[in-house]
Amino acid sequence: MVHYKWVALSNTTMGVFMATINQTILLIALPDIFRGIGLNPFVAGNFQYLLWILLGFNIVTATLLLTFGRLSDMFGRIKLFNMGFAIFTAGSIMLYFTPWQGPPAAQYMIVGRLIQGFGAAFLFSNSAAILTDAFPSRERGTALGINSIAAIGGSFIGIILGGVLAVYDWRYVFLVSVPVGALGTVWSYLKLKDTSKRDRTQKIDYIGNVLFAGGLTLILVGIIYGLLPYGNSTMGWQNPLVLASFAIGAASMIAFPFVEMKVKFPMFRMSLFRIRAFSMGNIAGLLSAMARGGVMIMLIILLQGIYLPLKGYDFAVTPFWAGIYMVPLTAGFMLMSPIGGKLSDKYGAKFLATVGMVIVLGSFYALTTLPYLFYYPWFAIMLFTMGVGNGMFAAPNAAAIMNSVPAETRGASSGMRATLMNAGMTVSIGLFFTVVIVALSSGLPSAFSTSLTNAGAPELTKYFNNIPPTAAMFSAFLGINPVSTIIGSLSPAVASHISSSTLTLLTSKTWFPHAIAPAFMSALHIAFFIGMLLAGIAAATSYMRGGIYIHEDVVTPQGNEKDDGEVERLKAGEYVHSPEGSEEEATREGERTSGSDTVD
Repeated sequence: MVHYKWVALSNTTMGVFMATINQTILLIALPDIFRGIGLNPFVAGNFQYLLWILLGFNIVTATLLLTFGRLSDMFGRIKLFNMGFAIFTAGSIMLYFTPWQGPPAAQYMIVGRLIQGFGAAFLFSNSAAILTDAFPSRERGTALGINSIAAIGGSFIGIILGGVLAVYDWRYVFLVSVPVGALGTVWSYLKLKDTSKRDRTQKIDYIGNVLFAGGLTLILVGIIYGLLPYGNSTMGWQNPLVLASFAIGAASMIAFPFVEMKVKFPMFRMSLFRIRAFSMGNIAGLLSAMARGGVMIMLIILLQGIYLPLKGYDFAVTPFWAGIYMVPLTAGFMLMSPIGGKLSDKYGAKFLATVGMVIVLGSFYALTTLPYLFYYPWFAIMLFTMGVGNGMFAAPNAAAIMNSVPAETRGASSGMRATLMNAGMTVSIGLFFTVVIVALSSGLPSAFSTSLTNAGAPELTKYFNNIPPTAAMFSAFLGINPVSTIIGSLSPAVASHISSSTLTLLTSKTWFPHAIAPAFMSALHIAFFIGMLLAGIAAATSYMRGGIYIHEDVVTPQGNEKDDGEVERLKAGEYVHSPEGSEEEATREGERTSGSDTVD
């Protein structure tokens, strides 16, 4: 008979894998989806649909994870995990049957993506907690390592899968989750059992939920509308609604910890941040997500909009090949993550996670040396190395965080960890987009002027300079050559002065990528340097986490569990973290001391 822990591992891994694939599966498939629903990305107002379809999923998961994690501590992890499978599957079916065309279809898809995100939040917030309940501490690194392959590896695989499926039919991008979700729903309902500790006297912290979820939502929505043009500005960071969104959201997030320290039944125990392994691990995870989240989109833009067209690929097929060219990143992560998890069970997270982030830092530096017509094998090595670094960090860091907390707080702790990771990725996308768009704003006019002069059409400079940087970047992102659209919008008097040879050159698959490449690469290098900085701070934070730290409940000789955080196994010379946050040395094996054990 299969041991329950393997049932829990396989089921939670399936759920997380399905959800994280859907975080990124649209990155490559968006061009086909836009063509499928007849949505023109150059029409004013349609850009917001692209951002909401792309980021709405992440906003919902990020803002609800902590709430759902806390609810699982109160009402049971398995019940809510099962619900997540069912809701996610329903959202996928809804998206597959998307009706209508144009903006109504886009609005329908946004709702479907939000429903998917709602279900994914139940899956993300409970998977690590279910595994921590099911596995002993000496095996959690391995279990969470496998789960981390699903969590982060799924986001890499989603890029490839979206490109492959969209070639046949964009609706398959959503259909692929339905059989997996249906199987997972039935399987989790029949096989998973709730072994968590629950305090049924707890009450829901409504004030804390509103402050945290509401504040984070306002900040993340502010990021979306900050990327949209506002008035005569290329971006919306001066939009009063964006500024108000950030101000109110930041005020809510600042108030949240003070409220939580005062209410009788807090949504999240802020005292857990006194545990160095928990606080430093979560900060390192947030910074890692901020370094990782935006870079994938930037590399896809580079491949789809510049590198592949210049290598002779038609714009219609660049999304598919961009996914294939990103495979080394996935391979490096999937190779290293289980190894990192296994090693962390024996040696702890400090060295592995820190070295992993240093490797990521080095990979970012290597990417800053890239020209836009690079030698692909070197690019593949850079991606593979970055994947190895992320794999070395992810599983040990997750295991260290989950090992450090009491059993009755694992749901909320898992929710906090996942919240910070998802919020970090969303913030990262906004940060990298902003950096690139701001740099393009200053670099594109001169780039177009030079390219049009060399093409023999300097009179078109003023028309091309009217292209917003966002439109230029998302043309590259969607694998669309906008030159034909621009030429088609010219008056007959202007168009008649363009020679046929010049027109052929301008509408070729290589002119537009060549024109924007210098400005885009300068912007991209700035983004990579920011990634280096984030990875470096993550490495330093990871190093400050201290030694191995495991919080276990004690089983006494009479078989009764204690609820005071006593350690089940104590070894000679181990250090114990007491509930008040002080550290004292345990004397010898078998001695019972209140708290959690820490090994340097």
